[in-house]
Amino acid sequence: MNKSILGPLLFSPKKCYKSGSANLFSPIPIPFLSLCRYFDAKPNVDCKKSKLYSEKNISRLDDALDFYNKLVRRNPLPCVQEFNKLLSHIVKLKEYSFVISRFKDMCFLGIPVDEYTLNIVINAYCNCNKLDYGFSKLGCFFKRGLEPNGATFSTLLKALFKQNRVLEAQELFTKIETESLCELNVVVYGVTIDGLCKAGNTSRAFEIFREMERKSCMPNVWIYTAIINGLCNDRSVDYAVRLFYEMLKKGVVPNVIAYNSLIHGLCNSSKLKEAKVLMKEMTNWKIYPDNITYNVLIDALCKEGLVSEAEDVVLKMKEKNWGPDLVTYNALVNGYCLQNRVDEARKVFDSITPDIFSYNILINGYCKMDKIEEALHLFRIL
Repeated sequence: MNKSILGPLLFSPKKCYKSGSANLFSPIPIPFLSLCRYFDAKPNVDCKKSKLYSEKNISRLDDALDFYNKLVRRNPLPCVQEFNKLLSHIVKLKEYSFVISRFKDMCFLGIPVDEYTLNIVINAYCNCNKLDYGFSKLGCFFKRGLEPNGATFSTLLKALFKQNRVLEAQELFTKIETESLCELNVVVYGVTIDGLCKAGNTSRAFEIFREMERKSCMPNVWIYTAIINGLCNDRSVDYAVRLFYEMLKKGVVPNVIAYNSLIHGLCNSSKLKEAKVLMKEMTNWKIYPDNITYNVLIDALCKEGLVSEAEDVVLKMKEKNWGPDLVTYNALVNGYCLQNRVDEARKVFDSITPDIFSYNILINGYCKMDKIEEALHLFRIL
């Protein structure tokens, strides 16, 4: 593990100050800071509420640069909130390098930054796959007398999981918990639980989930969904069903994603009957199936040889204005081929713009029926 990222120095800022030496957690050097902004030690800042910023006026990077230049030329300078709103919008435009360069310029000009600014910059570094630089910005918190919060650490945790650095993410979570680095809120818990489930460590995610409840931090529907999905992926569908109904008893209203995860898990475990019942229950909560729900059920029906039922679901899908897509039609092609009804499979195939998966299904169907010429013809087209 890279000790420069999660080493003890990171969480001992006082030691960092006393050492006087350069390290990974030092903020960007700010040369001549005392000379900036008309040679004042502190820039003149107007912190009155203003309405300088408007997303409507910024649709391109050039617009953002022009607006930033207008902000820094104002005397007195606008409050940092104006800069934060601009940087947040640029993050939404996915212009992360611009955010980082403007932050460096703000530091050079001596514009005061706050926790929100630093969180934006850390997020930009993480989205640029420069996670080490994101961690280095924690030093900026400490040197400015600010404290990292849940948003800070949830961003870093999410980036670690995204880069598949699961052990480091677990270590960071443990440090947050044992050293009270920030309040463990539903966001920090949620990112950790979701990351662990996606990494296949559902057992540890479930431990944190129960620990979260013991600390009176109520899990939301997204956390329940992450655990349910993780359990289904582990083929522990019975536990997933119990957790689902436990969620209902605790007053947490499920969403379509929670239902989709559980329906998919039930279908994969050959529990088609239970999946159909659950799909009917959705409407009791005024939650309606989407394309994913329908496609999961259609695929399961086709694999069970119930193609006629699958066709009925496709009709219902159309009635609900959910147009069948390539996933739907590939499931039908596969269903027909499994029943050796390749002529019907070919009709569906010819009605769509097939992908390589569509070709593979039909070629395999022809080969099973010893229709080698047809299979070779498709292969040559492919």
